[in-house]
Amino acid sequence: MAEVNEIVPLPRVPVGDAVEAAVDWVGDVAGPVLDGFATATSTVVEGFTSLLLLPPPVVLALLLGLLGVAVRSVRFGVLSAVALLLVVSMGLWVSAMELLALILIATVVATAVPVPVGILAARSDRTSAVVKPVLDFMQTMPAFTYLIPAVAFFSIGVVPGFVTTVIFALPPGVRLTELGIRQVDAEVVEAGTAFGGSPRQILRGIQLPLALPTIMAGINQVIMLALSMAVVAGFIGAPGLGSDVVRSIASLDLGLGFEAGLSVVVLAIYLDRLTASFGTAGAVRGRLSRTPSMLGRGSTGSGSTGPGGSGDDDGLTSEARVEAERQRSRRLGAGAGAGGS
Repeated sequence: MAEVNEIVPLPRVPVGDAVEAAVDWVGDVAGPVLDGFATATSTVVEGFTSLLLLPPPVVLALLLGLLGVAVRSVRFGVLSAVALLLVVSMGLWVSAMELLALILIATVVATAVPVPVGILAARSDRTSAVVKPVLDFMQTMPAFTYLIPAVAFFSIGVVPGFVTTVIFALPPGVRLTELGIRQVDAEVVEAGTAFGGSPRQILRGIQLPLALPTIMAGINQVIMLALSMAVVAGFIGAPGLGSDVVRSIASLDLGLGFEAGLSVVVLAIYLDRLTASFGTAGAVRGRLSRTPSMLGRGSTGSGSTGPGGSGDDDGLTSEARVEAERQRSRRLGAGAGAGGS
């Protein structure tokens, strides 16, 4: 670099100095707000961790296995229970529950933000054009870079780990929510519009149910990224298995590092398979079968919202729902016919 500057002298642009000054300014101006946020976040995460640690470890491991049976399959539930009992036997259950609490709360926040933003981006090309560069920047930024401003604002501990986990896990939720809604067949949407559906009713009753597998894939990726970042956040004092990994590196304890890594893998596979099961086609069909209750209340109302039929005062008519399903069946049938030929 020095040789290049000697040939073509360029002035130094103090980007890092500007960022440091901005961080210092935000810390001075919003200090009380940041302190309140840190206190609230720490209270919520620690309270949820205490809740997870309230039942005996073996009991909670078996309950999580039963949840796997109910949501996915008996095989998955049994294997999950065995794997979680292995974590208990390795003496890392407390660290695993600390990590799980941090991941779940961060996932709730990291889902509540990107899903509405993804919906807005899917409905507005201008919003999408603004959001995409921001997401590109967030996804290409090295993970460890997020730790620096978090420590500057919140010192070390659970709060900077929570903040970095949320920020790092946001982009996939936005991208896949937008993608899922944009991929909904335009004919199905037009059928709902033709029979009197408002944009909000069509979004809630047609677009979101049909986009659910893609949206759930985004939430799945949010959880996986949150898990990976929560482990990295162990370097700045975040509780959980990440701190065990950091301790094993500092002391060159190969056994502890392997056990902590294996426990992270157990949690990752369990959460991945569990959330993936919510985005199956069966879940979509079940949601579509409940479309009348989702589109509006008071289906016994006498108001007519579309031609040729009486429907809900605040929902799509039954004809609209039938037509939307008919268009979808035609599309699937055409696809099957093309594949057979």
